[in-house]
Amino acid sequence: MQLRRFRRAAQSWSANASSFYHPLVSTKARRTLAASLPLDLALLRPGLRLAVGLSGGADSVALTCALAERASELGLVLHAAHLHHGLRADEADADLAFARDLAARLGLPFHEAHVDTAAEAQANPQTGKPAETIEEAARRLRYRWFRKLLSETPLDAMATAHTLDDQAETVLAKFLRGAWTEGLSGIHPVVEFPEGRILRPLLGTTRAQVEAYLQAAGQPWREDSSNRHLTYTRNRIRHELLPQLETWNPRLREHLAQMAELARDEEDWWQTELARIAPQLILPGRPVRGGGRAAGAELALDVTRLAAQPVAMQRRLLRHAAAQLGAAPDFASTEALRALAHSGRAGQKCQLAQGLHAERTHRELRLAVMAASSASLNAADTPAEYKVNIPGEVLAPAFALRLCIQVEQAAAPPAAATALLRNWKPGDRVRLHYSSGQRKVKEVLERLKVTGTSRAVWPVLELDGRIVWMQGVELEPEPGIKVTATPLAADGKRPA
Repeated sequence: MQLRRFRRAAQSWSANASSFYHPLVSTKARRTLAASLPLDLALLRPGLRLAVGLSGGADSVALTCALAERASELGLVLHAAHLHHGLRADEADADLAFARDLAARLGLPFHEAHVDTAAEAQANPQTGKPAETIEEAARRLRYRWFRKLLSETPLDAMATAHTLDDQAETVLAKFLRGAWTEGLSGIHPVVEFPEGRILRPLLGTTRAQVEAYLQAAGQPWREDSSNRHLTYTRNRIRHELLPQLETWNPRLREHLAQMAELARDEEDWWQTELARIAPQLILPGRPVRGGGRAAGAELALDVTRLAAQPVAMQRRLLRHAAAQLGAAPDFASTEALRALAHSGRAGQKCQLAQGLHAERTHRELRLAVMAASSASLNAADTPAEYKVNIPGEVLAPAFALRLCIQVEQAAAPPAAATALLRNWKPGDRVRLHYSSGQRKVKEVLERLKVTGTSRAVWPVLELDGRIVWMQGVELEPEPGIKVTATPLAADGKRPA
């Protein structure tokens, strides 16, 4: 009865109030409320020196307040930390002031820093650093500062206020981008860094529970106006896609969070299996006459032993080997490597995104990241273009691929009867799948870490003046057509 009275009183409390808690809510009631907010207490051990990332939003305010109320009970040494991202001008200044004031009222040591996210997101031609989205740059800077704090301050861990809703949005976003199982594992409850750990105690708590707790306690919070901008992919998922999908299944967020947990557990098992099997199949360098292997920058897999593995393990081994070379092949590239290993002929080669080069020998599939000086293609010798009928196909030896355009059933064919397969050129733009706005092809190649001659010779397909296909990248689908690319053998013919 008393808590219900507190909740009713709190509902009339202004979100801009300057006092800490509603005066009707007693210390005992606040502690009861704090205990009612679901937290993963297994992450919190007595004596833990923990700083909460306090942005001022509902989630971080709830986590900070709940932990502050229970710090003595849990044996925590609690701090608060706020990073000003240099965005949203006066609004961000007010967020910092709010977080600083809340930490002072809670009696918590407060850490703050300022960064210029917009400047950091820009490409740096001197260092070769590609451009990032504002979201990507903000996240990178945030965790860089967290790690700096952990290394310079007597702290054991940082806590972020990611909730079950954040988890559901992350898993859905990664699914839409074509993530592998490790991507579907979403936000992890614990992330280990050399400097310390990142903990997510609210990962099993919904945003509705967070806001109900704050309203009951009469605790205001800050609203980030950028969270309403639908130019950001996450906001479109949060405000448009998830609500629409929940009309099909109201428990969708819960199921997506469960999928993340299943994926994490399965990834742990896969990593154990890879650690056991990979050293037996992934070999360094090249074989030498008389036995042994010569040291080198490439890796090789015995194709007979690879074929004996289940398909799932084959994919894992190929991607694991590529990762050791600094590449991350997508599904299509991984399948191209499997096909080369199984049915390729000796001498057949395949050039993939991120400079990844594969060569089939009689016994091995050899992988390397090609340097500009060792690339087999020369941009100056590359034909300007290949015309492709719609529907139809073309063999393009200059790009080492076969391209096929199919007209989908029950769809009107495009107005143009032919498309143009050509090398990309400065000024070309593409629209990535599930991304807002267009990106320069140059920036996309930088993000893929395609360098040297591999970057100079990179095919795109132009139709009616727009690019509808690009090697190694998933673009927004072109209505009515399906584009399929397969690698050619080294002699420019279809692979056997």
